[in-house]
Amino acid sequence: MVAGQGLVLTSPSGWVSPQLEAVTLAATDPRAPLWVNGKAYRGLGEVLRDRTGLTVVNRLGMESYLLGVISAEMGRRSPAEQAALRAQAVVSRTYALRNLRRWRTDGFDLYGTVADQAYGGVAAETPEGRAAVSETRGRVLTYDGALIEAFYFSTCGGRTAEGYEVFRGAVRPYLRSVSDLNESGTAYCSISPRYRWREEWSGEALRATLQRNLPPLAGAGSALIGTVTDVRVTQRSASGRVEQLSIALGGSEVRVDGHARIRQVLRPPGGQPLRSTAFSLVATGAGRSVTTLVVDGMGAGHGVGLCQWGAVGRARAGQGYQQILAAYYPGTRLERRY
Repeated sequence: MVAGQGLVLTSPSGWVSPQLEAVTLAATDPRAPLWVNGKAYRGLGEVLRDRTGLTVVNRLGMESYLLGVISAEMGRRSPAEQAALRAQAVVSRTYALRNLRRWRTDGFDLYGTVADQAYGGVAAETPEGRAAVSETRGRVLTYDGALIEAFYFSTCGGRTAEGYEVFRGAVRPYLRSVSDLNESGTAYCSISPRYRWREEWSGEALRATLQRNLPPLAGAGSALIGTVTDVRVTQRSASGRVEQLSIALGGSEVRVDGHARIRQVLRPPGGQPLRSTAFSLVATGAGRSVTTLVVDGMGAGHGVGLCQWGAVGRARAGQGYQQILAAYYPGTRLERRY
């Protein structure tokens, strides 16, 4: 339990330990997993005092960590899709090694969520994922001898994005916009359930969405959001993604810049950000009062680096993991670090 700036252990009999900086948790059987909040994990647990209470950190080796990442990110895959899992294993290993100590001031290396990489512990492991980690052990992607910035995402919709379109300063020769089309002109990621999608707002729903999302992102006061007279795309990136959105509110106009802000402003009623910025829109009633806004989109995620569903499609087409990685990170080198 929390005690001042540290932790103390207590027993049912009333014993209380001296104040501790951290507490290490281990399974009684070293061959068994550690259970925390009903979930099983490899390695050790470490309980830390944080700013608001407790943080439990899973301490384990890199390859053991990856076992809980690969299928959490890619789902269960068939033997015909194994090359996609191997590609993901190399990318996730590269990401983790490059970002070690990213959150050291908080006492850990990586979040187990999309803030870094999805990590589900033992429950997320699959035989196919374990094989992919084993078959690529120690292998990473480099450029000029350094680990690359291994960005990846769900579905590109037919073309990936330049790194700098989404991430400030990510001007890298290997983070280029590349086509995801096969020889017949079909996108490898067209098998994704998020390859094409549509969101629609009534005039009233659009106004409520903007009242909720626009003020904190664009500096517009909620009092200004009355009649929405237009929503239009005013700037696109080299890969065709929306870079700037203009929203006319009666006599004023608000411009929303940037991938993350645009996806937040047009957050659908379900609460998640808009799937991507690769979209077109039609505002019915523009110039007077928008009565319906329809957004037709492509893909899901930021669009930089490896397209996960594209990797699955390429694996089904017979491409090996080396070929998949070369397609999404052109000019990089596959190396074995250990």
